[in-house]
Amino acid sequence: MPVAPDFPPAPDLVAPKRALISLSDKTGLIETATALSQAGIELISTGGTRAAIHAAGLAVKDVSEITKFPEMMDGRVKTLHPKVHGGLLAYRDAPDHARALDEHDILPIDIAWIDLYPFEATVAAGGTFEAAIENIDIGGPAMIRSSAKNHSYVSICVDKAGMDQVLAAIAERGCTDLALRKALAAKAFARTAAYDSAVSSWFAAQLGDDYAERKTVGGTRLQTMRYGENPHQSAAFYKTGEDRPGVATAKQLQGKELSYNNVADTDAAIELVAEFDAPACVIVKHANPCGVAVDDDLTTAYRRALECDPVSAFGGIVALNRRLDRATAEKIVEIFTEVVVAPEVDEDVIEVFAAKKNLRLLVTGSLPDPLAGGQVFRSVAGGMLVQSRDTARITAADLKVVTQRQPTATEIQDMLFAFTVAKHVKSNAIVYAKDGRTAGIGAGQMNRRDSARIAALRAKEAAEGLGLSDSLASGSACASEAFFPFPDGLLEAAAAGATAVIQPGGR
Repeated sequence: MPVAPDFPPAPDLVAPKRALISLSDKTGLIETATALSQAGIELISTGGTRAAIHAAGLAVKDVSEITKFPEMMDGRVKTLHPKVHGGLLAYRDAPDHARALDEHDILPIDIAWIDLYPFEATVAAGGTFEAAIENIDIGGPAMIRSSAKNHSYVSICVDKAGMDQVLAAIAERGCTDLALRKALAAKAFARTAAYDSAVSSWFAAQLGDDYAERKTVGGTRLQTMRYGENPHQSAAFYKTGEDRPGVATAKQLQGKELSYNNVADTDAAIELVAEFDAPACVIVKHANPCGVAVDDDLTTAYRRALECDPVSAFGGIVALNRRLDRATAEKIVEIFTEVVVAPEVDEDVIEVFAAKKNLRLLVTGSLPDPLAGGQVFRSVAGGMLVQSRDTARITAADLKVVTQRQPTATEIQDMLFAFTVAKHVKSNAIVYAKDGRTAGIGAGQMNRRDSARIAALRAKEAAEGLGLSDSLASGSACASEAFFPFPDGLLEAAAAGATAVIQPGGR
């Protein structure tokens, strides 16, 4: 284990004299290189980056001029050299380091702007195994880590935003300060960690190793939130590399920033509405559906979903699996709604929602595939649980009738619908459904009997709100997401008016 050397204290202010730039994404390159050059900072670069800077008429040294060693092996070896890493790692005020710089003619490098080969983009675009391997950057992460380790002197930038901060500091007082260099170093280490995580996760997937010995998850912050699940909690929203449409990839067309609970609830709504082939509407409150319906058109599906539990729907999330039209939008704005999400929206929908400036309107472009694999994560103290995504889908052919009376075709259809919804309801879950919509939902109770009772209560209240004498659960199908350990839950379902029950069965 290395012992910390007795270095002099790190200086607060460093006036940069030399910058190393190596980029795959050259957005903003010339503008930044020009500003650095005008500030009297010498430019060093590699390959295509150097060529672009030179073509812009700016003075720039090739790394090979510094190392006295040519780029080789298809560019795999160009920056892995003592004259590069010595220039990045040298502690300028340490006598031994200063002597080594002088003896070996190594030039200190004060700014490094380095991004990485587009490995994540290559994988996301469906690149071959060979293409992915070639896009694993080696020299880039090495230079980033060297620079970040020596943040006492080096400003390491892994994106244009970091370079903008450095340029602003130089413009203001001709130097960078230690606080800025530390912040840039922390960001740099996070970038290489996320990059390595993407590589390791991809490689494990290539080997079919879903539960590798070491598991890492990388993310890019999308938003710092005002608070978390409760006002006293802090929170942020991160996008991972998972190729799955949803709230993390959606475009927000209007409304306030999403809250922590908005994101969680919207994710739940999108995953459920994607289960249905017919036009569907899902209304979610506190991560549980309070109304779900399918019909021939979205407007009717929304109306029928709302009728299931209009009390809970207030301030909820509305998810649709079709292009949102004006007629449906006009119905949605009749009550307070936090978020509306759909794959696409008609232009005139924006006009309808414009008067509700706080309402968040999200467009996902597409819906997640309920049958696609992947993994889901849950944190626990000191660790995390990882499991495969629930891709189970039950068809009529999978059913085993264990009663003397055979269910009707309509009951089977209602049972399958109810069971699909129950998959997305927190356990213990009971769902009553009839004619392509939920009649009552009981979620998250400590026993299944109470869930059945709550679902029955919801169905009764919904019927009263519609002016009906019979509960919506009358003649319904009942679904339980787990087996009934005792008859009490079944008896409650029968008392509610259910005529058929679907459950996974016991062992």
